[in-house]
Order: sequence, then C-alpha cells, then structure tokens
Amino acid sequence: MKKILKDINVKGKKVLVRVDYNVPLDSNLEITNDKRIVATIPTIQYLLKENAAIILIAHLGRPKGKVVSEMSLKPISLRLSELLRLPVKFVSGDCISPESKKAAATLKSGEILLLENLRFHPEEEGKNASGEKDKVAMDAFAKELASMGEVFVQDAFGTVHRSHASTAGIVKYVKDAAAGFLVEKELKFLGESLEKPVKTFLSILGGAKVSDKINVIENLLNKVDVIIIGGAMAYTFLKSQGVNTGTSLVENDKLDLANELLKEAKEKKVEFLLPIDHIIINKVDFVNKQIPKDSEVKTTIDEVIPEGFMGVDVGPKSIEKFSKVVKSAKTIVWNGPLGIFEIDEFSKGTVEIAKLVAEATENGAISVVGGGDSVAAVKKAGVDKRISHISTGGGASLEFLEGKELPGIAALPDKK
Repeated sequence: MKKILKDINVKGKKVLVRVDYNVPLDSNLEITNDKRIVATIPTIQYLLKENAAIILIAHLGRPKGKVVSEMSLKPISLRLSELLRLPVKFVSGDCISPESKKAAATLKSGEILLLENLRFHPEEEGKNASGEKDKVAMDAFAKELASMGEVFVQDAFGTVHRSHASTAGIVKYVKDAAAGFLVEKELKFLGESLEKPVKTFLSILGGAKVSDKINVIENLLNKVDVIIIGGAMAYTFLKSQGVNTGTSLVENDKLDLANELLKEAKEKKVEFLLPIDHIIINKVDFVNKQIPKDSEVKTTIDEVIPEGFMGVDVGPKSIEKFSKVVKSAKTIVWNGPLGIFEIDEFSKGTVEIAKLVAEATENGAISVVGGGDSVAAVKKAGVDKRISHISTGGGASLEFLEGKELPGIAALPDKK
C-alpha cells in the first residue's frame, strides 16, 4: 500500500504536484475540455487548507524536447485560476529557468505556481538534446525539479505508466512523497476491482486489435468469471473458430493466438462471449466517419458475415445475450467500444451496453470504465455520472489491467 496525501505532513510546506493537464486545445488555443484540470481541484484545495505553497508540474502535447509556443501551459494557468477563483502564477518559457526557480523560491503559503511544459525539455522523457536515451540527464532534470519543493504529490494517473523525470525520477530527491486524491481513487477502484472483486466479475473488452489487448486478456483470465469481446477484436476470434467474417478487420497473424486464448478461457472455466449477430455494411467512409449513400446496411441472422460485407457493430441478439450477463455482474471492468461508435448508426451496441452497465451500477455493482474511447462511449450514452469510476488515464489503466508495474506508482514510498 502506497502513501497517500493524508499520510504525509504538508502543513506550510512547498509541495510539488504532478498533474495531468494534457488537455485538448482548438486553433485559437482555447481549452475544449477541462475535465482533467477539474479532476485535480480536490488535491489542490486540500493543500490550500493545509497552508502549503503549491508548485504544479505538467506537460501538454508532444513538443519533442523543444519549446513550442502552441503547447505552452499558459491557457491552463488561466483556466485553473478561473476554476479556483484564485490567482495562479505562471512563468513562460522554461520550467527550470532562473525565473521559474525564483518564482518557486519566493512562493508563499497559500499561493499556487504552475511551471511551464515539462516536455520542452527532452530530459523529462529520459533523453538528451540529441534525442538519445540518457538516464543521467533525466536524473539531473528530476533533481532540478525536486530542488524547488520539499515534498512531492503524484496526482497525474494519465502519466504514471511512464518512467519519466517528473513521475518516477523526482521521488528520490524529495523528503517525502505520496499519491494525491485522484491517483488514490484510481488505485482504489482499479486495484480492488482486480484483486478483491465481488463475484460475478465481468470484463467487457472492445477495440480494433487483439494485439493491443493480449496482455489484458491473459491477465484477466486469471481473475474474471466472464469476458465479453466486441469491436473488431471479435472478428479475429470468430475467424479463428472458422466463422466467415467477410471483409471485416481481422488480424490474420493473430488467429492462432486467439484460438489459444479461447482454449485457455475454457480450461480456466471463464465464460468467453463473442457476438452472435452483427450490423454489417458493404462500404463505409472511415476518414469522414460517414455512410456512403450507395452503401447497404444489414443485420446478420447469426455470427456469419457474408462476403463483401464488414462488421461494424454487434447486433440485437448479441445485445440481448450480453445484457443478461451485465445485469447479473457485481464487478464490471470495461475497456474499448463494441463497434464503430463514432458513427451514430453503428453506436447502438456500445450505447446499450453502457446503459446496462449504469443500471447494474445502480443495482449495487462496482463499474470501472477505462480508455479514451470507452469514456467517450459512456458520455455519448449519457450515463457517465452513473458509473462507479471513470479512469482518467487510458494507457495507464490499460497497463494496470495487464498487471504491469506502473513506474510512477512504484516509485512512491509504501505506508509504514
């Protein structure tokens, strides 16, 4: 068990907080979704109550170790100030410049400073100015960041799967460290769902590729009672069983692996559910996410997809079959949509399952949704407020489900 914020003394101290402010900006550099900023407010408000001086560190985009003005955190400092109704200090240009260090050194209790984009420095991602891997350079950068504060709080779950200067490296150079409220919540829901699930434990996995979820499936086969597979992944599994999948997206080089996973599920007595019918189309405009006027959309009578057609969503029989399992589940972990949900006509399967997960949650189940597309799907279904926990870190939640160690969490000290 890792130390959490309330385990450490932050009263009147200078506290470095790693936050995830990698938010979307439009062409006018206006924030189009501030959910990640809002998610950090509980930790910031607690530190303010404790009279701490707060130094926030974050990244935005992929500037590749160079200063890119469009990726400055200035707009985030303004939005955070609006949300908190407090001034948020900001120094442009460089997070470890003399000006930034002076701003940190003179920061008083109850004040907030946001440092410039960490990724303007290649050392943040463990590289040197030449773009080569350089742990010495990364450690030196982590030490410089740490020198601006006394204790460190990790509240950026979206970055903890990265072994970067501001996630794992910084911890060894501060007096104490802990998980912030956001990370604590992520670990509680994801950890308890996997390690202490209330039975029946159901996992719903979607998305395009089996190869993206191999490790997740293998890890979950040791924990779950039922797995539902949707999305294009399902066609690879169906084809591995000799089912015709038409022109559907299939990873032909993963057919043997899909077959092995199905056998493993059987051996471990895990119910492995695949679609039993599909919504299919003969042509689709994936680039513009549109259905061409001359295309033909049909619903299959069973799992077989005829030649010339591709699967784009699960059909009504599949939804009915899956619904019985979802309704009886007490722990549900969902990662990935069940169809091309970005196109409204092919979103029904994903939306219906989202509604069922919400209903199960209201009836006492614990539900955890992770991954950008899954989060977008529950929002599209209008049930995001009815889910137990929506993970803020797509990549991190996926690696957690794989059973991997997350460097940004591993680096934090354990409770005594």
